[in-house]
Amino acid sequence: MTEYIITNNPLVHKRYNEKFKVDYLKISYIEVLEYVRDKIHLGHKLLTHPLSGSIKPNETPYKSVIISKETNTLDIESLMVIEDSIVTADKFINKIGNRKYDENSLEDFKVVDLSLIGNCIKK
Repeated sequence: MTEYIITNNPLVHKRYNEKFKVDYLKISYIEVLEYVRDKIHLGHKLLTHPLSGSIKPNETPYKSVIISKETNTLDIESLMVIEDSIVTADKFINKIGNRKYDENSLEDFKVVDLSLIGNCIKK
């Protein structure tokens, strides 16, 4: 199965866009999850958990998710996972709120997200 990365992290795009199909989108964390959900409705399958890592959705603006490049019939398990992830992320973001970060912190979060997705790709 060939990987397809959806991300709002420019470092992930720069690192993997020549090796994998990458959709780099300048959108919010929650919008990344919604975009992934739309792809799952088209028959893609989740290959990484949308809430992977120990960073809560309201603690970082960056998210990268790997889905299958190929499409098939709707994968109900993938759909349930992404829907639950959207609900969970929405709770964190709307109840606790997004934090504001300086440029150094944003760079750190980009590197953390790149590392998380890189570890998934190695496996």
